[in-house]
Amino acid sequence: MSQVTRIIHRRANPGQEAHYERLVRDMLAACSRSPGYLFSTVIPPRMDGEEFHIVQCFTTQAALDIWRNSKDAAEWHERLRHVSDHEPEYRVFNTTDLWFSATGLEGQKQPARWRMAVVTWMGIFPLASLAVAFLFPLLTALPFILRMMILTVLIVFAMYWIVMPRLLRWLAWWLKR
Repeated sequence: MSQVTRIIHRRANPGQEAHYERLVRDMLAACSRSPGYLFSTVIPPRMDGEEFHIVQCFTTQAALDIWRNSKDAAEWHERLRHVSDHEPEYRVFNTTDLWFSATGLEGQKQPARWRMAVVTWMGIFPLASLAVAFLFPLLTALPFILRMMILTVLIVFAMYWIVMPRLLRWLAWWLKR
């Protein structure tokens, strides 16, 4: 089973953008109490009239379905209808598919696990080395566990959103073998 990410695109009615965003944020707070919820975020439009983008991540498709089919979700969607006449557009991805879609590997057989392990190491090694060499000394006043927690959070975020998508794109030729 794999994490799933749902991206929702929806436009608020003119003049209702602030109210729509408040409702969405409240809905996501309610969603965070659903089993299997991992995180969510709202990306507001850059300009009036553009769509909001809501990103939700769950541990499994079943966990997303529990939220999606819940009474709470239905009630929140009804509230949102009052500030948006536009139907939402939903896209659901297996979270690893999001990486592969940036590489041209989507829709193909997934790479061998050992190849993915090598690519992951290629990202982790320099990130961990840089973090230990440059950040660890800056955090010496903090307890060891707190320092490690900060470093590992930074490494994971950098790997997931910056390093790994690029490595997958650059090494797609090798991963496709």
